[in-house]
Amino acid sequence: MEKSPNNESKPSKPAEQDVNNKPRSGERPNQGTEMTNDHYDSQGKPDADKRVFPAPDNVGAKHRNPVLAQPPEEFTGLKLGKPATVAAGVTAVLKSMEFSWGEAGVSRGTQALLNLNQKDGFDCSSCAWPDPDDHRSFAEFCENGAKATASDADTRRADPAFFAKHSLVDLSHMTDRDLNNAGRLTHPMVLRPQATHYTQITWPEAFQLVADELNALKSPDEAIFYTSGKVPNEPAYLYQLFVRQFGTNNLPDCSNMCHESSGSALSPTLGLGKGSVTLNDVHEAEVILIMGQNPGTNHPRMLSALQIAKRNGAKIIAVNPLHEAGLSHFKNPQDFMNPIKAVGTLLGQGTPIADLHLQVRINGDMAVLRGIMKHLLRSEELNPGEVIDYEFIKEYTTKYDEFLDTIRKTTWEDIEQMSGVSREQLLEAANIIAPKQKIITCWAMGLTQQKNGVMSIQEIVNLHLMKGAVGKPGAGTCPVRGHSNVQGDRTMGIWERPHKEFLDALVKEYNFEPPREHGYDTVEGIKAMYEDKTGVFISLGGNFLSASPDTEFVAEGLRKQRLTVFISTKLNRGHLVTGKTSLILPCLTHVDIDMQLSGHQFTSCENSMGVVSQNKGVLKPLDGEMLSEVAIISGIAISTLGDRTKVDWVGYTENYDTIRDAISRVIPGFDKFNEKIRIPGGFYLPNGPRERNFTTENGKANFTVTEMVQHNIEPDQLVLMSIRSHDQFNTTIYDYNDRYRGVYGERRVIFMNPQDMKTRGIRERQLVNITSHFDGQQRKLEKFVAIPYNIPKGDTAAYYPEMNPLVPVASVAYISNTPTSKFVIVTVEPVAEHLPEGSTLAVPMAMEA
Repeated sequence: MEKSPNNESKPSKPAEQDVNNKPRSGERPNQGTEMTNDHYDSQGKPDADKRVFPAPDNVGAKHRNPVLAQPPEEFTGLKLGKPATVAAGVTAVLKSMEFSWGEAGVSRGTQALLNLNQKDGFDCSSCAWPDPDDHRSFAEFCENGAKATASDADTRRADPAFFAKHSLVDLSHMTDRDLNNAGRLTHPMVLRPQATHYTQITWPEAFQLVADELNALKSPDEAIFYTSGKVPNEPAYLYQLFVRQFGTNNLPDCSNMCHESSGSALSPTLGLGKGSVTLNDVHEAEVILIMGQNPGTNHPRMLSALQIAKRNGAKIIAVNPLHEAGLSHFKNPQDFMNPIKAVGTLLGQGTPIADLHLQVRINGDMAVLRGIMKHLLRSEELNPGEVIDYEFIKEYTTKYDEFLDTIRKTTWEDIEQMSGVSREQLLEAANIIAPKQKIITCWAMGLTQQKNGVMSIQEIVNLHLMKGAVGKPGAGTCPVRGHSNVQGDRTMGIWERPHKEFLDALVKEYNFEPPREHGYDTVEGIKAMYEDKTGVFISLGGNFLSASPDTEFVAEGLRKQRLTVFISTKLNRGHLVTGKTSLILPCLTHVDIDMQLSGHQFTSCENSMGVVSQNKGVLKPLDGEMLSEVAIISGIAISTLGDRTKVDWVGYTENYDTIRDAISRVIPGFDKFNEKIRIPGGFYLPNGPRERNFTTENGKANFTVTEMVQHNIEPDQLVLMSIRSHDQFNTTIYDYNDRYRGVYGERRVIFMNPQDMKTRGIRERQLVNITSHFDGQQRKLEKFVAIPYNIPKGDTAAYYPEMNPLVPVASVAYISNTPTSKFVIVTVEPVAEHLPEGSTLAVPMAMEA
């Protein structure tokens, strides 16, 4: 085999490394000409299984199954304070240091942070917000990035001695925070049938166990291969290659549960299931709409970009049921490095972020957008040629007349009722937007996990097409991805519905015939496991149990598997609810040095704005037997496929450049991958909408006629949405605090409108039971602490994953099949118990008459 370039080689054109060649604010990056892979077809997802499955007994499950699938119900000590109005600042700096030094030690923690998100360092394993193209500060990270890195660099060990000490039952009664704090997984472990403890197993034995179970299946479609968005490009590419050589497209991933709605909306309208802006565009925007997103907690580095935009004169409109601190004011920790700015930053209120906050009702965002557009049309009538970009519409779009008719027929009564926002407030937003052309709309799971998620995002596209605000500096669509490489994994082929062109490229490269039938997405995979249609479940990263809807339903499906396999870095609840046999296979993290036969290896990740950059670990791994994800996947593939594969899995493991060579031939947009990935800061993938090249079936950007579906809510019912606390990232719980919302020491809480509490006779800190209602079914959770909060009347919120058991597996967004974690119809009933200040025990109380 011809050897690929050595990992330490330089690009063939050193001038490409010149930072001056990077795009500056307002400029468009050089992206090449070959279109990047887009794994979304223009027809959206096929009709999903509409059957309603039996509702699990969430309350009784803890008595039937000694290994708990839900976090334990014990309270951890609630203290309440005032919600914050300023994000970041000194507290964020101190918390970053506290986590980094506390878990990794001062020397190890500092070394990790100084290399985090640097051009010659490693990529943050938390959110996918992009790094600056040119200058990067020496501390190019946020508080939650520091927490994620500290967790990855943890010196504590969940080793064989730890598992010998703790049974599965014992572990399941730990909180999710304490499971994560058990430390890094260090050795491959096996849970044998009927065993109470995981025990050590050798790597060859583990690989053979997986191979034996996979090859014993009647069909490859009886296996499910899940992927977390934390997985870098190279192992993701090998994973899908192995799975398709094995013979199935059962490749569900976390995208199915988060931004599937974005791809389902963007691909048929703009031609690419990704965003169309760069970080420089955010800096140059005149108006930024932030919808269904809490950047202060979930994407804190975004606040720096918003600060730059504000200083450049941008107006920001926040659309969210909750007033979030990060959208109020921001104190940039980087300003403390500047003597001129430091005093003002320390003593002042920071940079104001949102100029207007529209407190929308849950699932009402599309009505907000409809109202804004209705005002814009009226403004155009009063100011002909100054509001609507007719030249753009004529040259680049279709279906404008049908869209126009729909907007005009929509009544203000319906808009105000569904959105909860007044006509006057929507006029204020429209007046901000009307005279501007450089408009960016950002959104996250507050939109995608709604029942109307896809239609809401289609309305975003409609707004941008009206204004011609696509494909020019400072304008475009910006779905903000929630995990470091969730977008890259889809680009690499992690998808249950692969396109013919992609499969044909695999045939050309590897000379095998991949399966052509679509596989299971996450929701359909859960149903298949529950119905005994599968026997093996393999998870590459992630916490499938806790990330999925309908927790006890998922747990029942997992327990029916013959084998469950978890490729992981740290312990989580998903490792405890298992098939008859289960494996934990420990892998390296982004921060770990990955040494293979050819030397120090690196991987790559794709961020939210289509930049692919290096990820090169800097810390010596803990003593143990961890392997890289590439090595684990290759080991499973060799043992499972045997003579059926001609792929050089050993060569791929010895030198990751060989993987990138293959990717450059299979995945469009990755030509000269090994050269371009060595350019400091990485390279941009081609992006059609960014260049006004709309690669839809008709070659145009398409307006969409969407139906504003309203849902009947009974007078005693509320709409519940899931949220994250400030001390968590996805399902990883770092601590029990949510300081921006003023909640400390507790996660079993439900945020309620004070009037809704009064109507139901619920007092602050009173315990309540929550029941969700779906298609005649009920799912119940007991003993959550009620907290009055500024949230629209009729709406309520609770932390995930604690509230996930209330989300029916069959309740999904239209078109995308994404679980509706942001639209759960519930009733809330008081219990005659109260949680005193700082207590871990509830006490009896007299109920109001």
